[in-house]
Amino acid sequence: MPLTALIDQYLAGSDTLRKAVRGMTRDQLVARPVKGKWSTLEVVAHIADFEPILADRMMRVISHERPLLLVADENLFAATLNYHGRDVDEELAVIDVTRKKTARILRSLGPEAAKRVGIHSFKGLVSLEAVLTSAVNHIPHHVAFIEEKRKALGV
Repeated sequence: MPLTALIDQYLAGSDTLRKAVRGMTRDQLVARPVKGKWSTLEVVAHIADFEPILADRMMRVISHERPLLLVADENLFAATLNYHGRDVDEELAVIDVTRKKTARILRSLGPEAAKRVGIHSFKGLVSLEAVLTSAVNHIPHHVAFIEEKRKALGV
């Protein structure tokens, strides 16, 4: 897929997530209606924590030659970073701003940049296109879980 199309999808993710949580009360956001799964607020906080990580990976692949890209453990983040103490609007703002900033940088690149690579500490060699594709797919992946929670809550 051309880089420009991926960037458009990347930017659209913020609106997709906003629509998924629109109208939910604080109680609904922190509820865990599906046993063993994160609450909706935990999902949004997770996305907000990983957006800067994914953006950093992309910027390092763009600016460095074969940089090391460190793994991050989402379960450790969720267990230690007070996800239920977060404000959903602040988390959504982090996602919006991070994606807008990163998209502006990506749009300034030529198509050859998509093939630049970094070395992920778990996955090995990854291209800029692969990191961007992962970021594009991250929100839709989690929106499916938010929809499952909304259905279980009857909202």
